[in-house]
Amino acid sequence: MAESITGVSGDQAAARGRQRSGQRDRQRDSRPGPPLLRVLALPSGPVRVRCTAPDALSNLVAVLELAADGRLRCAAGSRRPLAATVRLVEDALVAGDYYGGPEGDPGDGGEPIAAFAWPMLLQAGGLARLDGTGLEPTPRGQAVLDRPSYRCVGALWDRWRGSVSQDEFSRVEAIRGQRKTGTLAPVASRRAAVAAGLAALEPGVWVDVDAFFAILRTQAAPLAVTAGPLARWALYLDDPRYGALGPAGEKAWAAVEGRYALCVLFEYAATLGVVDVAYTGPRGARGDHRELWGAGQRDSLSRYDGLTAIRVSALGAAILHDPAALDALGLPLPRRMSR
Repeated sequence: MAESITGVSGDQAAARGRQRSGQRDRQRDSRPGPPLLRVLALPSGPVRVRCTAPDALSNLVAVLELAADGRLRCAAGSRRPLAATVRLVEDALVAGDYYGGPEGDPGDGGEPIAAFAWPMLLQAGGLARLDGTGLEPTPRGQAVLDRPSYRCVGALWDRWRGSVSQDEFSRVEAIRGQRKTGTLAPVASRRAAVAAGLAALEPGVWVDVDAFFAILRTQAAPLAVTAGPLARWALYLDDPRYGALGPAGEKAWAAVEGRYALCVLFEYAATLGVVDVAYTGPRGARGDHRELWGAGQRDSLSRYDGLTAIRVSALGAAILHDPAALDALGLPLPRRMSR
């Protein structure tokens, strides 16, 4: 569900934020522990807001139905959806993909995010499998079609978190050298670190992504994309000798861990309705990569650079903290079930 695509008034959002913040601060004063990082308002300017939870189950059912009709195709080797399948999935999504469509602009790049994620999620969650290049529902996927519920969305998040069949970091194509053996930390531990960061957020409160990065860097198990400091030397931008990220030290964190986190948040957490997102076009949205060798002329480092702020939704709060509460959320059911 698109809340806004034309921007947010900083003054109005700040006023609403101050009012809600006073109530939350009074509640937090009675609870132990440090205050949570948060922002009180969305940035002003051309920021789009997508409330993702109301569409998550309908999108899951719609994509599974495409698979049941034999209309989804993926590459046999990489298991990634083919371009025609990505376009088909985008057309089936309730609100379309995040970029593209009539509200898109040249700065968006028309990059597929949710439309790419759904076929990958079906496979990682055991809801569909490849038969040659065709994606078809498994018995588990057929059970979701027969009785869709938000518990299915929560179960898909959990299964995706534990899956080792894909690595979303490969979607940050600007960073090369990822395939060298022993370079990257296990994907399940990386997803767990991002999930732990999300669990530390207060549901319903917008958090700037850089504030979220601070959580990921300082939590008990910090996010680490590479297997160790030396392994970071295998990653590079343009030239493996001069552009290696190892010598960049802490300056490379935003490029490696930061872009990985943006991918998880935008492509998977938001697609499954765990977080709402505020975003702009990726070009020129972030400048934290410009000091890296070979990145000075790049206007973005990934398709996810436009992600500005996140908010753990009610669906996300239930998935992260209380899965038993999923059925009582009162979120919309797929159209065919609500008749």
